[in-house]
Amino acid sequence: MQFRILAAATTLLSVLAMPALADGDAVKGAKVFKKCKACHTAEEAKNKVGPHLVDIVDRPVASVEGFKYSKAMTEFAADGKVWDIETLTVYLQKPKDMIKKTSMAFAGLKKEADIENIIVYLQDPSAAE
Repeated sequence: MQFRILAAATTLLSVLAMPALADGDAVKGAKVFKKCKACHTAEEAKNKVGPHLVDIVDRPVASVEGFKYSKAMTEFAADGKVWDIETLTVYLQKPKDMIKKTSMAFAGLKKEADIENIIVYLQDPSAAE
């Protein structure tokens, strides 16, 4: 009996330790990302008006070297927040609801499917090819 409990606990911990993967379609996400391309890139670690989004999923907030983040974003990041799927999902719905004085002018994505698709695309932009 103890062995079964230990085995179940070990399995649960290994699942929790795995990186979360978003549901969605990278090809559709690439289409949604066109709304973001004026300010961001997801395929090249090159900053534009906004920071590049290469490896954004599970990256610490406000951590792209060489990019000057707004005071609101650096304050939001101060306690070690990470752009995990859950945080990105909420942020992409309406950025100013999460970070009141963010300098990002993007209003947000209304459709849940668009958010899921763009996150899948951001996890692996090459999957959209």
